[in-house]
Amino acid sequence: MTEFVTLEHGRIACDVTGAGPLVVLSHGMGTWRRDFRGLVEPLVAAGYRVVNVDMRGHGESSMEWPSVTGKAAISRTDVARDLLGVIRHFGGPAVIVGHSLAGGSATIAAAEAPGLVSAIVEIGPFTQVYGLALGTFLSSSRYRRGMTELVGTQLLSSPRLWFKYLAGVAYPTRPADQDTYLSELREQLRQPGRWAEFMKTGKTTPADAQALVPEISCPALIVMGSEDPDFADPEQVAHGIVAAMPPGLGQVAMVERGGHYPHAQFPDRVAALLIPFLDRHAVGHPAGQVGH
Repeated sequence: MTEFVTLEHGRIACDVTGAGPLVVLSHGMGTWRRDFRGLVEPLVAAGYRVVNVDMRGHGESSMEWPSVTGKAAISRTDVARDLLGVIRHFGGPAVIVGHSLAGGSATIAAAEAPGLVSAIVEIGPFTQVYGLALGTFLSSSRYRRGMTELVGTQLLSSPRLWFKYLAGVAYPTRPADQDTYLSELREQLRQPGRWAEFMKTGKTTPADAQALVPEISCPALIVMGSEDPDFADPEQVAHGIVAAMPPGLGQVAMVERGGHYPHAQFPDRVAALLIPFLDRHAVGHPAGQVGH
């Protein structure tokens, strides 16, 4: 059943499942909380209380939030502060699992409120600013197609290109329920105002997250698909984020054959990476740390 957390400027929709230390899941731009449909059950079975949220403007969360940018935009800082509001509501601290844009938001939340965030997991994160890698664009069909469809989606405000990206290159292998999932997402994005909210995510960059990577004080796990089409060299990107963190906090886990949504492609494999990390670092877990 959907619950709603009322914050200062709107409502965040979420599903709350399980009991135990708090884990908050936050999807990326242009999708909704069903991205984590295969990950919730394994985390609950491992003893966690999972709050799976819709980003502001997305899914069933409310629209037309004011942004810290002062523009019609959805920034990583905006999403980070929404997540901190959700954590306060459910009585954190929590581990934040953020995908793509929300990976950068996890970094910001951890830096701004270390008492509320015991650890972060970033999946396929846009946490640093990356330019187009022209050599890889010319030599790699994976990267060329991903960039063409993603940039075209934003520049042309094109649902056709967005769903072409999601139906193909974003998922090197398809989940069994992919057609049903994409059909549900189409219906979400056809609702009045929803596509315009998605387009707001392209009005900002990861610069706000990049500036705060050196400021985190909690453990961090960067999970990256080896075939993620959003990055010229996914593994190099993951290690670059860790290198910018204070020493000893970050680690990288690669998902072979994973695209930009490895948690939807291979939820059991991603859960197997996450659960030992959560067991070590979730506050309230018998094996977890109590502080940083």
